This record gives sequence, structure tokens and C-alpha cells, in this order.
Amino acid sequence: MPRYAYVNGQYLPHRDAMVHVEDRGFQFADGVYEVVTVQDGRLVDEEGHLNRLNRSLGELQMASPMASRTALELVMRTLIRRNGVVNGIIYLQVTRGVAPRDFRYPSRTKPTLVMTTRHMDLNPVARLERGVAVITMPDIRWKRRDIKSVALLPQAMGKQMAAEAGAFEGWMVDDDGTITEGCSSNAWIVTDDNVLVTREPTTRILNGITRQSVLRLAADEGIGFEERPFSVAEARAAKEAFLTSATTYVTPVTQIDGETIGDGLPGRLARRLRQAYWQYAAGDHADVQAAKGP
Repeated sequence: MPRYAYVNGQYLPHRDAMVHVEDRGFQFADGVYEVVTVQDGRLVDEEGHLNRLNRSLGELQMASPMASRTALELVMRTLIRRNGVVNGIIYLQVTRGVAPRDFRYPSRTKPTLVMTTRHMDLNPVARLERGVAVITMPDIRWKRRDIKSVALLPQAMGKQMAAEAGAFEGWMVDDDGTITEGCSSNAWIVTDDNVLVTREPTTRILNGITRQSVLRLAADEGIGFEERPFSVAEARAAKEAFLTSATTYVTPVTQIDGETIGDGLPGRLARRLRQAYWQYAAGDHADVQAAKGP
């Protein structure tokens, strides 16, 4: 089946998709992005992701790439359908556009909009049965982590460091010794009193859309939670730990920096929230197959 990408109003064969050499996303990382999961042909947490996209654009004084959200949603569904994605992701990237290279924002540019899709296994059984390992590392990012910017070099370096250590993810540590978040996920622990703990949403972290949904589900399930910083030592001594993201949902963490968490098996609350989120994701979301368009 041919694979397509969407670039500035055109559905193109993936191999032919490209942007201009002076696109500011390429030269300055002057852009933002979102990743939306597709589960059983349905977009998961679509509204939250598109709301955050608009927020990121606003924080960078960047124009919306399309006239309306309805138009954007139609393009998303059309691309998903063209690529036959039943389980996977759609990636959206918006940059300030093409302009002669200058650090200052250009006064007149048209934003660049790129979308791609990928098929994925959303329920990796072996990983969920064993849990995953993470390592900690210094958080060397800029101070506006709440903006979902394409400036991801520190995260790429962290992911490489984790991979070389045989870990699934890196948890980044601020100058005060507290864990901020993962390179591409939010970090969680469970106390001995079965209270969930995750960092509060400030400019120090990206307020994950999956994170927000998990907090709502925890409240619905009667699970207590706190939004506050926690140290590396507290994480290593936690009863449970897990991470959340759009592509991993709720994934148990069973090892931090080589130290076993709890009994070394995925924890009860992590498994419970994973199941709750899976059922939520399969629920009342926009049906891709119902989309109209070319």
C-alpha cells in the first residue's frame, strides 16, 4: 500500500515529501508538533492534543497553519485513511515557514504544515508483563518545557544514553535533584500509601495529554494523587513507578538506575490505570472511518 505524507496542502508519496531549505523549523527549530494516537481507527485524546498545539503556537506567536480546526481534522482523517492506519500515530508539525535566514521573526511568512503517519503495536505484551527500565540523567533543556517545541536535541541525547545503558527511557533530573519527566514521557511513582505522585504542570515539564487523562481516570477510580516534585531517591524507593505518553499509554517501570522497584513486577495501580486508559481510548472518540474527503 502506498504511503503518503501531507505537506502544505498536498498529499504526496512519502519519499517525495520535503520542505524548503530555508524553512525555519530546519534552521532554528522554530516550530511545534503533536503526536496523536490512532487506536482501532479512532483518534485518542484528539481535542486535548489540538488544544495544546494551539497553545504552543500562541506561546511562540506563530499563526495557525489552517483556517479552521475542522479543516485540520479533515486532513488528519484523510491521511490516516489513505495510509490504512488502524493502530498507530499521526504526527503533526508546524513551523513558522520559509524566510531568509534571520534570528528575528519574519513579518510575513506562511506556516509550514507537515503530517505523517506510522503503524504501531499499541499493546506490546512482553514489555507490559516485565515492565521497563529507566535511567536518570541531568535535565539540560531550556526553561520553556511546557511548549511542545521541535527543539528535541537534549531529549535525543537522553534517549541515546538510555539505549546505550539498555534502558527504555531516560528520566531527567533538575538542578534541585528532583525528576522533571522522561525524554518523551511523564514520570510517575506510587507511595507506600498507594498515592500517585507526578510533577505539577509548570514551565518545567510538558503537560502531557495522556498524563491529564490518567489523572482524570485516577479520580474516577477513587485513586488519590499528588502533583508535586519527587527526588531520585524517592523514586528508587517507591512502591511502584510508571510512565505515560501518547504512544506508550501507561507503562510500568520496574527498574530505575539498575535498582529494582517494588517486587520487580509491574505494580497493581499501574496495571489498573493501564486497563482504564485502554478502555477509555477505545471509547467515544472521533471515528476515522466516518471521515469524508478525497
